[in-house]
This record gives sequence, C-alpha cells and structure tokens, in this order.
Amino acid sequence: MEKLNIDCLVLIFDELLDDSNSLYSCLLVNREWCNLVVPILWAEYPHYYLRMKIAKEKLSNVILSCLPTSSKQLLFDNNIKLPLTNLSIPLTFNYVSFFKDLKVKTIYNIINLVFKKEILIGVNYSKRRNLLEQEIYKLYISQCKSIKSLEWKTSQSLPSFPGALTCFSQLYSLDIGIDYINPDNLYDMAQICKDLNELFVYNISQDILGLIYLIDVQKNLKNVSFDFKTKKKMCKELSITLARKGGTINNLTLYNSIGVISHSFLTSLINLKDLTIDHDNDCASYEEVKEFQKHLANSKFSDLQSLEIAADLLCFKELAMLVEKTKGNLSSIFIYTFSKSSENTGMFLKTISNHCPKIEYLSTYIGPKDLIYVKSLLMNCRNLINLCLRSLNENDDIGDELLDILTNFSPKVLTDITIYGGWKYSIDVLEKFFESYRGRKLRFFIYYNYIEYNIHIVDVVKKYYSEGIIIGSNLLHYSV
Repeated sequence: MEKLNIDCLVLIFDELLDDSNSLYSCLLVNREWCNLVVPILWAEYPHYYLRMKIAKEKLSNVILSCLPTSSKQLLFDNNIKLPLTNLSIPLTFNYVSFFKDLKVKTIYNIINLVFKKEILIGVNYSKRRNLLEQEIYKLYISQCKSIKSLEWKTSQSLPSFPGALTCFSQLYSLDIGIDYINPDNLYDMAQICKDLNELFVYNISQDILGLIYLIDVQKNLKNVSFDFKTKKKMCKELSITLARKGGTINNLTLYNSIGVISHSFLTSLINLKDLTIDHDNDCASYEEVKEFQKHLANSKFSDLQSLEIAADLLCFKELAMLVEKTKGNLSSIFIYTFSKSSENTGMFLKTISNHCPKIEYLSTYIGPKDLIYVKSLLMNCRNLINLCLRSLNENDDIGDELLDILTNFSPKVLTDITIYGGWKYSIDVLEKFFESYRGRKLRFFIYYNYIEYNIHIVDVVKKYYSEGIIIGSNLLHYSV
C-alpha cells in the first residue's frame, strides 16, 4: 500500500475533527500519525472540555506543567504553590503551543485550581493572583504561534509580552472587555493585528481613541458587536469610524446603543447581511429614539438576510421601509417590543409578505385588523418553517379566525407555531387545525393565562400528541 503524504493525512484528520473518538484512535496507529493528530486535538481540547470538572483540572495542570522553570521559581518565591504532583513525568508534547483560542475561562480555571484552598481576599492575594495570571499569559503568548481567537478581559499588557507579534499577528476574532484593559494597550494591539474578521466590545460608555484606531487599521472587518452601558459622552467618533468600514461589515450587533452612539453610520453599511439591535435601557430620550428611527428608515441593506430588533420602542413603520428595500433574501426576522400599541404592525406584515419570499423564521406582532396580512403572508411565503405571533392588544378575540387561516393557508413546511395572546379558541376549530397537520409533525405553543384554566384545550393537545401529530407543546405540562 502506498504511503499517504503528510499533507493528505492532515486534510483527512481535519475532516475527522467532529468525530473526536475516531480522531483519537488515529493517534494510536504510529508515531507519525500521533505527531499529526495531537496538535489538531489540542487546538480544540479546551473548547470542548471546559465544562467538565475533572477535565478542567487536567487541562489546568497540563498548562501549569508547561510553565518554564523561571516562572515556576518566580511563583514559588512568592508563595504560590502549584499542584503538579500528578504531572511529575515530563510531558510528551508542548501542548500549550497547539492552542488556537485564548479564553478567559481557561485562565480563571487555572487560578481557581491554584488558590482553591485559600481565602480569596486581601491585598496579598490580589498581588499573587495577578502574578500567576501574568505568568500564564506569558506562557501562552511565548508558545502559541498563531492564536485565532482572543478574549481580552484582563489588565495584563498582552501586546507587550514576549512573542506577542507572532502570537497575535494572525488573530481572527477579538473579544474586548473595555472595563478590564488599559486603553493605551489597544494602540499596541493595533500595530500587531490588522486582519481581524470579528470584533466584540463590551461596556462602551464613551469614545475610546485606542479602540477607534484599532478599528480603523483593520482591512477586512466583517462581524462587529458592541455592548454599550450608561453613557458618559456621546460616541461620535466611533460612529464615524464604523461608517468608514461600511464596505466590509456584514454582521452588526448593537446592545443598548440608542442615545449612546449616533446611528448615522447605518446608512453606510452597504453590504450588511445580519442586523441585531437589542435595547432594554429606557434612558433614551424621545429625541434620541426618533433619531434612531430616522436612520433605520433611511438605511438600505439590499443583501440583508437576518433582522432582529428587541427594544422598548415602536418602529414597525421604519422596519417596513427597511425590509422593502431588500432584495428578497431575508430568511429570518425576529421582533420584540414592550410597547402595547399595534400601530403599523399590519404594514410590517404586508411588507414581509410582498418582499420576503425566502423567509423561514418570523417572530412579530399582530393587531385585530391584521389577519388579512397573516393570510397573505402564509400564501406568499411558502418557505416559512417557524412562525411566532404576539398580541399587542389582549382585549381582541381573534383566536378562531387566526386558527382558520393557519389551517387553510399554512405552507407544508410550517411545523413550528407559537402564539402569545389572550385569545380564546373553540374546540372544534382547534381540532380542525390539528387535523390539517396529519402526516406532518407540529410543534405548537400557546402562552396566556386563559389556557391554564381550560382543561378541554389541554386535553385536545394531549390527544393529538398521543397520536404523534403534535411532537412538542407547552400545554403538555399543564395539569388542570
């Protein structure tokens, strides 16, 4: 049998990555296979096993064993005792050098293992903890040749550690906790990594020049997520910088951004495919909300595929204007609001019906006059798999009408339906709806207090569950 060359073997082993048992058996074949498989396994090992207590301790001990003698001596001199008794035999590989992700949880697990029997308070503990953290990060940065993903939530000056240029030069994803780091270190990181694809930043409250510079130097920034907290000053420069990246950003997520950053940059994101805006902070003024709505309505995301808006404000009209300007590639829409007004919900449904033929997942609201648009939606959007409808007016009783429309017009692939609303349902209409799903498998959920006291509806759901038509429902758990 002709021997496969190393490149072919690596390609094969990479394909086996999702089957860890098979990949593990490959390293037992011979020394050459072992040398090829171990780096692949250990590049993923921390990610898969961090939740398991025994595995976490083993992983932590392996990393501690890789510390150089100088670090171990420094820690010993500062009364930091390492639990290395079960790893007295020299390691076969330098396992740390294989890691591709540097996660905060991995560092915390090691620190907790070392100090688990100590009282974790006082200046002395803080100093020793900081020293241990420093040496662990130095180990990673000096040994890892190409970290792809970094969670940067520490005051340690990571870009200044020996080996940082090599370690971070191919960084793909960067997750920053602004509250933890020294902002000046962002300038140093910007000199090293300029090909970030993903950037996640948390707890932004004002413009940070180092962060703005880091964003500016990126050549291919595609996925951006910003989490804002109570504002100190308006983030004007950050908005301008994001506008300059409008040609590359495909995915954008904003948390609590209204009133903290100007959304004028949205109109510059000409290649956006996924947009998520989640705002649960009610500190925004009326003027700030109107400013957000204006920029949302003026934006044009032709290639948009996923839209998620969760906010304590009404913007169905603006969302309809946004959807109308897409090219029909939207496959997922999720809308959630705390508002109780159903203004323009029908307009939004109508727009989805007319402009989203590929929609598969939809969660939105309906008012008492919107059933005609629900019918149109079901008739035009035949790829719809998952539908969630919420009521903004609990006083309207449209339950039977809604079920009739779902019975007569639902596409064959629509098998996951959720309804939030204080509507009543006749038993015969409900049974007719379930009968229309014979030959299919339905997941059906209804949420409102009335259901809890209607034993007949619960009994009907349980009946069709026993017949295999309904495969999941919240009503199966009610005992009335």
